Amino acid sequence: MTVKSKLVTAVSAIAFTCTAYAAQGEVLFWSTQAKPVEEAQAMREQVLAGFSGGVDYQPNDGGPWITRLNAELSAGSGSIGVLGALHGDYAAMDPENLVDLSDLGVASASDTFNNLAMLGTDTMQYIPWMQASYIMAANREALQYLPADADINALTYDQLIEWAANVHEATGEAKFGFPAGPDGLKHRFFQGYLYPSFTDGVVRTFASDAAVNAWETFARLWEHTNPASTNFSFMQEQLLSGDAWIVFDHTSRLANAFNERPDDFIAFPAPAGPTGRGFMPVLAGVAIPATAPNIDEARALVSYMLEPETQIATLRTTNFFPVVDVELPDDLPPSVQAAGNAIAAMSGSADANPGLLPAGLGDRGGDFNRVFVDSFERIILGGQDIRAVLDDQKTTLAAIMNDTGAPCWAPDAPSDGACPVE
Repeated sequence: MTVKSKLVTAVSAIAFTCTAYAAQGEVLFWSTQAKPVEEAQAMREQVLAGFSGGVDYQPNDGGPWITRLNAELSAGSGSIGVLGALHGDYAAMDPENLVDLSDLGVASASDTFNNLAMLGTDTMQYIPWMQASYIMAANREALQYLPADADINALTYDQLIEWAANVHEATGEAKFGFPAGPDGLKHRFFQGYLYPSFTDGVVRTFASDAAVNAWETFARLWEHTNPASTNFSFMQEQLLSGDAWIVFDHTSRLANAFNERPDDFIAFPAPAGPTGRGFMPVLAGVAIPATAPNIDEARALVSYMLEPETQIATLRTTNFFPVVDVELPDDLPPSVQAAGNAIAAMSGSADANPGLLPAGLGDRGGDFNRVFVDSFERIILGGQDIRAVLDDQKTTLAAIMNDTGAPCWAPDAPSDGACPVE
């Protein structure tokens, strides 16, 4: 049998399987999310059990997920009814392979997320489903030093610096905490928060004059940062010990502080800069492939996933937060309550400017992160000239982008081919 014949046979087998699934009357929910056995079972029993039609929830790793999907798309028919995946997975797809969901009547509460879901088109290619992110947190003791004109839910970087300076002066200690330790997520702050807030980009704008301003601003904040931050990786520890009163970190790395002493801490959105309130959402969405066997049932399931009750059940199951306006139940852990409100305020803000997770880098993702870590170490810790460091690191970044061919992701403007370092 030739290679071509084997491929045709394999695709035909998948098409036969698709027909079998369709005959069962269930919607096959093919997802890259909620993969652990316990989460997958909870999805079936606690989230999807309330759907009026049958659902076959099948989570998989990214490789098998895209392989089967592409096989069905190539065959022109399939069994997959609904897709669940991260924004980056959809961004790598041809929008023609997804059903237009613009007239479905459901969407997230964030216009920013809804625009992302259009994938550069004029129609909804997927519907935002759930989100996670990084946020700010503070000891309530620090609130008395907040600048008089500052709104905790709408801070600017200048106000954050002034706040940290006020605390520093009043206590005699630098109490801003930053996860700059070996296992800290400092690179995500630069990629998803600082750069989008000051340059409206990450790759294209890496060595821009606006980027110089961004690093100058962060250097001012560093003057009021606990110098031991180079050993900090999970900021919940420093909140609990009192070594830091104002911090930035991923929601999961702040949870223990809120759960152990919920009355002592407050969560709030990241600050805004000249080009918006940069933040890094881990955004998942639901979509329908063009080869879905029962479009009406698939559309009904997508709508069901955005119902408030379903969103709360999904939160309990996955620790991913709702994308719709919903009142969080009182019986959720304090950390979920606090982070959920902060994420909702951040993603729903008028100046929201998401810096998405890097995509298309393959095994060069670590090298990409290293560019930002090295820049931090040279500029902030080493005191080197900002312009010289960025011009030097720009060459390394450009080589990574050209080697991988990775196109730009938001907030950088789209590119044909490798995202350029301008």
